[in-house]
Amino acid sequence: MGERGAGRRARAAGARGTEPESRTALVRRARRINRELAGLYPYAHPELDFDNAFQLLVATVLSAQTTDLRVNQTTPALFAKYPTPEDLAAAVPEELEEMIRPTGFFRAKARSLLGLARVLRDDFGGEVPGRLEDLVTLPGVGRKTANVVLGNAFGVPGITVDTHFGRLVRRWRWTDEEDPEKVERVVADLFPKSEWTMLSHRVIFHGRRVCHARRPACGACAIAPLCPSYGEGETDPEKARKLLKYEMGGGAGQRLRPPADFPGRAASPPAPREGG
Repeated sequence: MGERGAGRRARAAGARGTEPESRTALVRRARRINRELAGLYPYAHPELDFDNAFQLLVATVLSAQTTDLRVNQTTPALFAKYPTPEDLAAAVPEELEEMIRPTGFFRAKARSLLGLARVLRDDFGGEVPGRLEDLVTLPGVGRKTANVVLGNAFGVPGITVDTHFGRLVRRWRWTDEEDPEKVERVVADLFPKSEWTMLSHRVIFHGRRVCHARRPACGACAIAPLCPSYGEGETDPEKARKLLKYEMGGGAGQRLRPPADFPGRAASPPAPREGG
């Protein structure tokens, strides 16, 4: 165990290096990390439950500043009551707010949902558009949300720069940019377009399960030899394994309805409200 740990530290030190990394070396290292993540997470997927583009759009708007699990526990009742943009556009604001209250920032999110539903109804014939330039005109929809919908509902490649993605690509020294649009452009230039959507899923999966914001599990990380930031977190393998989350740590995932190939347990639905 000690020799393996020492070898990992030596390889990580080599990845950090003192010499500036050439463009060619960066591309090779980035693509190798992607291949390693593909082997680690062959089942990587969106962690929001959805059946169509409209549901994914709504769920992604709700996912801001909360967990996908909380959204997945909230949306079944929401989609049962408002199955189409037309239904949602006609919702009573106070009733909608109460339904989405568990996701936080419910008043602002309700305004966004009502606004985007009305635009879909009035300008897009009740259908979610399949172009980024149209999606970003919807209230509450930025490039991140648009890329989630395009990549997972329409098969249009896109890079989703959320907090996990931004944190990891900076730790891996793919970029030092902080602005999400700049991060998106830089990372897109490192990979073929066909990889963009799955790359996003893999990086986000890794950020949620292993490379945490406050205490990354460096000693249990499969890509430690390629990581310039190895050592920022726990390097002891046994201690690091205890930091792993979701299926990597033997727990449930975030989806109530995970894909068939998901190796972990499905999440639990919310407990019934008292008096409800």
